[in-house]
Amino acid sequence: MASVIVLGGCGAVGSVVVRTLNSQSLFSSVCIGDMNIERAQALAKTLGPKKISVIKMDATDPVSIRQAIAGHDLVINCIGPFYQTVKGILQTVIEEKINYVDVCDDVDVTLDILEMDAAAKQAGITAVIGMGSSPGATNILARLAAESLLDETDSVDIYHAHGGEPVEGEGVIGHRFHCMKIDIPMFLDGRLQYVKFFEPDGMALRTTFDFPLLGNQIPVYPYPHPEQVTIPKYINLKQVTNRGTVLPNEYYELTEELCRLGLDDQTPVSVKGREILPYDFAIAYIIRERERILKQTKFGAQRGCCSVVAKGRKNGKYEEYRFHMASRSEALGEGTGIPAAMGGILLQQGKISQKGVMPPEACVDPNDFIQLISTVMKLDQKKTDDDSFGGVIVQKVDENGQIETMEI
Repeated sequence: MASVIVLGGCGAVGSVVVRTLNSQSLFSSVCIGDMNIERAQALAKTLGPKKISVIKMDATDPVSIRQAIAGHDLVINCIGPFYQTVKGILQTVIEEKINYVDVCDDVDVTLDILEMDAAAKQAGITAVIGMGSSPGATNILARLAAESLLDETDSVDIYHAHGGEPVEGEGVIGHRFHCMKIDIPMFLDGRLQYVKFFEPDGMALRTTFDFPLLGNQIPVYPYPHPEQVTIPKYINLKQVTNRGTVLPNEYYELTEELCRLGLDDQTPVSVKGREILPYDFAIAYIIRERERILKQTKFGAQRGCCSVVAKGRKNGKYEEYRFHMASRSEALGEGTGIPAAMGGILLQQGKISQKGVMPPEACVDPNDFIQLISTVMKLDQKKTDDDSFGGVIVQKVDENGQIETMEI
């Protein structure tokens, strides 16, 4: 049996990874590595002392990272924002020659860590990056459609939405600002292009989507996730897009408007003799207003959904597959954390054998992933005609628009 450490293990995503791996007999010990040692100890106490340990670690300090991961067989990294932390962590992991999984969803830094592939191969390790919901499960379902369901794949369009989590902190909101300000990759007309969130090319990609569990005609916006860059490297198609939002829509629109007005700026402004960062004001205001908006809209319990729509042809006829993964219980944490845990399980089972730094579609067999879903990925969703929902809703759409609903 193996020893695993989960970096950021008491956060919304990391705690789900810890709980999931703690229930697996594959792992003799599960270590929570986190800056917040008190919170880590509280989580460990709820899970029992048999397999769980804790260690304080600082994701910005290579010495701290090295001390935390030493002696473990697997590192699962859930510490964001990844554009600030992942390169240092992965570099240390490679130097220590330890297998690795993360949930990195920042496309700008994804390009950088993919360049560590040769070093990882030389170290003889496997590093699976972006093994969350989007990216992660989305990449694997795209590969499933292209390899097993369609003869030719024209496009893969990804949609995601979540909301109602108990808290949203500064890091989450700051990351949202980051996603609105950087160039956003989209694979359109057979080539990688970049659009800007607030400019006409990005505005043109805004649309609505019908999410099981969440509702219909929900506005979604261009997102700079890695799928648009990595999927076309492994699947021959003409289009990969990624669009998402945070619910309620009024909350996302507030964040968007403050960002558009430049309140994400971190240059001090003098206000009545005090130096104030517009960024700090915006974060505090958004956090306050979020509570009001949740109550005003009667949003209710946290929930989320991630969907993949693959279009192409089968036997010369148009065919479309829609995959929906929906969660009522822990929304962002569950939807991202459980695929990450599954990546660790597959690695430990020897079902991911390639060496190097790779996105999920390059190294995870969709059939292996699907087989784990019913027992590990405990997703919830409104019942279909068949009450035996197993984790992923699949809708097949034919050339006449007829929809057949299946489950896997």
